Amino acid sequence: MLFLAMNGAKHSEWQQATTSNNLANINTNGFKAELVSFRALRVIGDGAPTRSYVVDNTIGHDMTQGPLQQTGNQDDFALGSPGFFAVQAPDGNEAYTRAGGFVLDDTGMMRTKSGLPILSDAGPMVIPVGTRAQVSADGSVYSVPQSGADRTPTLVGKIKLVNPGDRAVYKGGDGLFRLNSGSPGDADPNVHLAIGALEGSNVNAVESLVQMISHGRMYDMNTKLMTTADQDDRQATQLLSLNG
Repeated sequence: MLFLAMNGAKHSEWQQATTSNNLANINTNGFKAELVSFRALRVIGDGAPTRSYVVDNTIGHDMTQGPLQQTGNQDDFALGSPGFFAVQAPDGNEAYTRAGGFVLDDTGMMRTKSGLPILSDAGPMVIPVGTRAQVSADGSVYSVPQSGADRTPTLVGKIKLVNPGDRAVYKGGDGLFRLNSGSPGDADPNVHLAIGALEGSNVNAVESLVQMISHGRMYDMNTKLMTTADQDDRQATQLLSLNG
């Protein structure tokens, strides 16, 4: 019983950490909540074959759309449909996110608000210096001159929009999504943007708080079982010593 209770307490603590991380990101744009569950496993060894214990089983992430927050800023965009837009991860590989909006660095490269380069099919999206970027709902990016008589927008490229499906991606520790296959995804013309808006986190604060209470109670229950198992062991040792 001591081993089973110790294992239960450890995995309850892991689930508490996951739920706490969800709650901490309630104001993070485009954040998708992690889903947790317990999985029962059989105990291997001598004894009753019906014995089992449980382990934490993070079953994935909640891909339901977060609330769209209208900002009126034309540099902000949200995904108005299932899918992602492509960015260049710190390791140089292609990754995906729903945390929209962009800024231009000194070289004219389009970056997310966290600093990651935004990708087109041809690589990082770069806007000519001295122009401003204008993004349309299909992901097309135009450069608009900021001076001179001719202010005609010029097509620069198209943000890579993909929709590989929820089961085809996994969420990394950096919050970015990547394909299970490891190969770059194909652009999907059905994915579109909502300009002038940002997608909020889909974390439900009330539900997360209830989960944290549940995890805490489960942890307390397992620690009490550990204490009971230790007391039983001590009493059994005393009885054996008395019986010589």
